[in-house]
Formats: sequence, C-alpha cells, structure tokens
Amino acid sequence: MASPSAPAPQPDRAALLKAFDEARTGVRGLVESGVSSVPELFVHPDPYASAPLAPPGVSIPVVDLSLPAPLAAAAAAMAARTWGFFHLVNHHQALGVPEDYPDRALAAVRAFNELPAAERSAYYGRAMAGGVSYFSNIDLFRTTAASWRDTVQIGFGPQTPDPARIPAICRDEVLEWDAHATAVGRALLGLLSEGLGLGPTRLEKASCLEGKVMVCHYYPVCPEPDRTMGIVPHSDPGVLTVLAQDGVGGLQVKQTDDDGESYWVDVEPVPGALVINVGDLLQIMSNDKYKSVDHRVIMNTREEARVSNAIFFNPGKRGDTVFYGPLPELVSSDNPPKYRDFTMSEFLGAFFKRDLASKALVDHFKL
Repeated sequence: MASPSAPAPQPDRAALLKAFDEARTGVRGLVESGVSSVPELFVHPDPYASAPLAPPGVSIPVVDLSLPAPLAAAAAAMAARTWGFFHLVNHHQALGVPEDYPDRALAAVRAFNELPAAERSAYYGRAMAGGVSYFSNIDLFRTTAASWRDTVQIGFGPQTPDPARIPAICRDEVLEWDAHATAVGRALLGLLSEGLGLGPTRLEKASCLEGKVMVCHYYPVCPEPDRTMGIVPHSDPGVLTVLAQDGVGGLQVKQTDDDGESYWVDVEPVPGALVINVGDLLQIMSNDKYKSVDHRVIMNTREEARVSNAIFFNPGKRGDTVFYGPLPELVSSDNPPKYRDFTMSEFLGAFFKRDLASKALVDHFKL
C-alpha cells in the first residue's frame, strides 16, 4: 500500500503578497472572485480590542463656516486642541463650493473601482507615474496584516499630475474636487493660523497649501467584517486632511478623557459636511498646541462598499536648505521647542520607512 503523500508546502507570506499584487485587481478582485472568507493576508488578530467604544451621544465637534471669522477660528482652534478632528459645515455657502461636490467625485471614484477587472488592472501599479497610482495598501509589503481597501492616489503638488494618467471615468470629477477642496484647505489654514495667534496667512506662507496628495479609498463589501480592518489605527503625517466620505460609515477617532481612559468615537456621516483632521506635521509646527490623533476605519456589515476621498495638505517648499519644526513665534524660554527641525525629505523618508500603524513618526523628531 502506498504511503500517503506529504501535503504540498504552503506558499510563504511574501509569495502570497506578490501573487496578490501581481493580479492587479486589488481587494475588489478578491470579492469579484467570490471569496467567502477573508484571506489570511488580511486577517487582523482581534482587530477591535484596542479600546472600547465611546458612550452613545459622543461625537466630534462641528465648525460652522457661516459664523463670523473670529468665532469660526476660535471653534476650529478649540477642536484642533482637544480632538484633532471636527466636522466642517456650511462650506458650500461660505466658499462657493457647488452643492453636488464632493458627492460627484465620490460617485466617480466608486464607478472606477466597479469597472470590470480587466479595465481597472490597466491602471494598477505602485509607481506614481505622471503623479497617479492605483494600488491596494500603501504598506502592503511592510505591514503584518493587509487592510480591506484599494486606493487611487494623485499627487497635486508641488508638481501637478498628468491628467491623462487619471482614469477617464473619474478624471473630471477629481480635478474639480481638488480645486474646491483647495479653497476649503486655504480657509482652514487661515482659521487654524489665527487660532495660534499668528494671523490668517502664517501657515499658508509656510507653503502648507502647496504640497497636496489626494487619496481615494474604496472599501469593498467584506465577507467577514470582524476579521479585518479598512484602515488600521494611525495618525496622518501631513499638516491638514480634508476628508469627504459617503454615507456608509466606518471612520472612528480615538479620544482620551481627563482620566486617561481612551475610547473610539464613531464619526457618523453628516450630509453636506466634511471631516477635518490635524496631521503630525501641524502638531509639530504648533509645538503641541494642536494634536494629531489616531483614527481607523472598521469594516461594516452593509452590502455596500464604502468610498472616501482624503486630501492631505503638506508644505510644498522642499530641499536640503528648507527646514520645518515648531514655528519660531510659538517658542520661548517659557515654552521651549518640543521637536527638532528637519527637512521634508527627512520627514517623508521617516514616514515611508514605517508601516501605517507605527507611532514612531512624531516621536522620531522629539527633543
């Protein structure tokens, strides 16, 4: 009687990652293939055990752009100090943003991700050719567990993208949204600069509006939402994030109370509102007056994919002789700098060497 053959060796993680990436269809491709469980590459051990959920009724602050400028600045500064996150409302009226934006951009990004796999795969790649890329998980080869999302990323500054590289099905809408979101970013930088006591143009003069990256995330329907994450807990590296999200939900912000207890707060979608958050670089530039906080995206049980569009604002002035750190006006003998100065090249290099969940970025520059 022949002895039973030994089981075939299982591919190692590196080989599985390579095969997934080379399929060029992302997580959406897994769903299209009919997977009934989350593949091992995407399994997060006990992903939702890090902190409890907030009590009912707790929500992030709201900043209303229809308020007189001093009141809006005070509200934005308070939210940036205490939460690092807030909803922005009435930007359509105050800044002339069309009422159908950003919804049109979100719908167009959804349409791209729901194209047939063969059409999407033509755009897939991690290199920012022409300032545009389409991929799954920016830290796919560095993280211990991948997350359930695909991304179109477009660099809008300091260099402008080649519009022809943006998928045609969403090109006009994302270009239009970039223009409107930049007006929102300018207004917010003015309010937050005022909130630091520096006048309305200080952060914009530091080129914080000139480095822009748009990240369009698509979170496919998940067969086992309790076994994976949309995005792991992380803080954003840049100065400021302007986020548009659809009505599906899943974004949560980590808040710590006066007793040191932490909990996750649902950022429920609010029709017509944008979500704004402070990034690591603004925490550093403000010398800790504003704070960058952890946030995550949990998978939901709805039979509908989630779509979001985040624009990260960063300094556009780069080079080995341009340094960033705490703004000099905020530093004194009574309030010494908490961080050292650095170039954007060093800052971005530190970011791209880590996995998304690492907490080392701000700490890397602490004195």
